[in-house]
Amino acid sequence: MELYQIFAVINRESLKRLQNIFQSADTKVSLSQPARGTAPGEILNRLGLAETEKLIVSTIADAQQKRTIFRQARDKMYMDIPGNGILAAIPLKSVAGRQTLAFLTDQELKEGAPSMDFEYELIVVVLNEGYADMVMDAARGAGAGGGTLLHAKGTGGKRGEKFFSVSLADEKDMIYIVSHREEKTAVMKAIQTQAGPGTKAGGICFSLPISSVMGLRSREPIAEE
Repeated sequence: MELYQIFAVINRESLKRLQNIFQSADTKVSLSQPARGTAPGEILNRLGLAETEKLIVSTIADAQQKRTIFRQARDKMYMDIPGNGILAAIPLKSVAGRQTLAFLTDQELKEGAPSMDFEYELIVVVLNEGYADMVMDAARGAGAGGGTLLHAKGTGGKRGEKFFSVSLADEKDMIYIVSHREEKTAVMKAIQTQAGPGTKAGGICFSLPISSVMGLRSREPIAEE
C-alpha cells in the first residue's frame, strides 16, 4: 500500500478550505503549524507588505486519497497556480505497527510501494534561532527559490549538546525548501558550507523525497548554445 505525508504551505485564511478537502478525502488526522515566509525584508517593504505569516498543514493519505486531495486543491483552491500555496506528498517508508496502519487506512497492509524516482525533494534545515537569512542567502545563491520558516525547541540530551558544538536543546528555527533534484545537491552544499555546523547558524541539513508537488513555478528549459 502506498502511504504519504501530505503537507501544504498556505496562508492562514486558507486553512478551513484545506481542512474541508482533507475531510472530504476521509483522512484520519491533520495537523497545522504556524510558520512564516522567507522573502527578503527589502522586497516586503518595497511591496508594502508585512512579514508573511503561513501555516504548514499536514495529513497522512493513501494513493487514492492523495489523488483526491491534489485534484480538489487544484479545483477549489487553485493551488496549481503559483502564489496560492504549495502542496506536496512525501512517501512513507514504514508505519509503526498494524494498529497504526489500520487507524490511518481502515485496511491491512498490502504489497506495493511508491515509485522512488523523484523530481523534487524537501530540504529541511534545523538552525539556531535568528539566522534564517544566513541559511536562505546560501540557498538562494545555489538556485533555491524560497523557503518556509518554523520555530521549534530542541530536546537534545547531553550527547546532543556536544554535536558539532551546537546545543540541540536551545531555541531553534526550521526551514523547509522544496528543491528540484538538479539543484538539491548544490543547495545543500551551499547551506553546509556557509551556514552549517561551525557557523553562527549551526545549520543541520537533510532532504526527504517528494512524490508529487503543486504550486511551484514551471522550470524553464535551458536553451542549448
